[in-house]
Amino acid sequence: MLTSLLFAALASASATAADTPTSKGHYLAQAGDCAACHTAAGGANFAGGLKMATPVGAIYSTNITPDKETGIGDYSYDDFAQAVRGGVAKDGHQLYPAMPYTSFAKINDEDMHALYDYFMKEVPAVKQADRDSDIPWPLNMRWPLIVWNWAFHDDQRFQPDSSQSAEWNRGAYLIQGLEHCGTCHTPRGIGFQEKALDQKETAYLTGGTLEGWHAPDLTSNPKTGIGRWSQQEIVSFLQTGWTANSAAFGSMTDVIEHSTQHLSDEDLNAMAVYLKSIKSSDPQAEAPKADDATQAALVKGDMSKPGAQLYMDNCAACHRTDGKGYSKTFPALAHNPALLSDDPSSLISIVLRGGKAAVTHKAVTGLTMPDFGWRLDDQQVADLSTFVRSSWGNNASAVTVDRVKELRKTVSTVERKDPDKQVKP
Repeated sequence: MLTSLLFAALASASATAADTPTSKGHYLAQAGDCAACHTAAGGANFAGGLKMATPVGAIYSTNITPDKETGIGDYSYDDFAQAVRGGVAKDGHQLYPAMPYTSFAKINDEDMHALYDYFMKEVPAVKQADRDSDIPWPLNMRWPLIVWNWAFHDDQRFQPDSSQSAEWNRGAYLIQGLEHCGTCHTPRGIGFQEKALDQKETAYLTGGTLEGWHAPDLTSNPKTGIGRWSQQEIVSFLQTGWTANSAAFGSMTDVIEHSTQHLSDEDLNAMAVYLKSIKSSDPQAEAPKADDATQAALVKGDMSKPGAQLYMDNCAACHRTDGKGYSKTFPALAHNPALLSDDPSSLISIVLRGGKAAVTHKAVTGLTMPDFGWRLDDQQVADLSTFVRSSWGNNASAVTVDRVKELRKTVSTVERKDPDKQVKP
């Protein structure tokens, strides 16, 4: 605990008044979370170089500072808008759709001009050449992206819905566009495209899996989505990374630290209003029901259920025998919608590599969860994860050893100086 608090104190330096938006363009850049992809760990802001894994090899984000030689300093407004909305750079080459231009296409002209002014006038120029991708030839040829755009890219601005309130439309504009929530929270198709770009299609925001993490369902599904969350809980989560019983994990902590915590109360409420309006991904889904049998067995010392002893040895001290955790300190595992999806990737990944709570102006502790991948083998991780997903009224499918093996290969566990301590698959 003391280590976690010390880490939080150091990390909270990033959540200072310096993050306060200085202009409309700055605010919009934070809403779009541009820094998350275009700033490498320890690198200059917006200078690129962040490694992003794809099914065919790694790519690296580009320098979007106004340096004329290595950045976007010689981009006109039209060049900038074409890159952000259309995925085409000034020299004509196609951008990989890891850049969420399919969502940014919805940004209106006024906001696009403000973004352009911010990057050209307020962002310091950094001379740093872009790094080539690790994708091998011929898969690195970009001309097929022209076909991809033709098939999957809708280059239309956001169109307000006259049947909805101004607040709803503002929330829809932010979530569908600048916040590009669907990039992670919408499932991908055969062409690695988002299966839906707005709520007109049923797949939108029903959950998606990227780089070993499953971004949860954001529909009103009461089991795996946010159907049991109030509007205020959604706002609180976007401001702090917490509700009373849930915590952000994976890349969502970066989104909250660098983007949503800086949004106005009006915009956060608008986003919550919009999210609450999205129909459930499963109309038949029911909220989990309370079940005290697991806690009763653990209290009696009954460890007969596979994974029970592992839970007591590694998890119960923080998450309790009833799985309810401690409010805004250690998230609940009982009835947590993020753990009840058909895809258990996030739970497995958290066990393997640990996690860190978001550090924000309103929640500065930033507690960490240690990684257990070095001490638990694949069968133990599968048993532990299955125990969590089937206890306290959770009714989710079992976790297989093969899935754990797959994720251990594709996600990096926390690096350790003593490799002999790592448990091999």
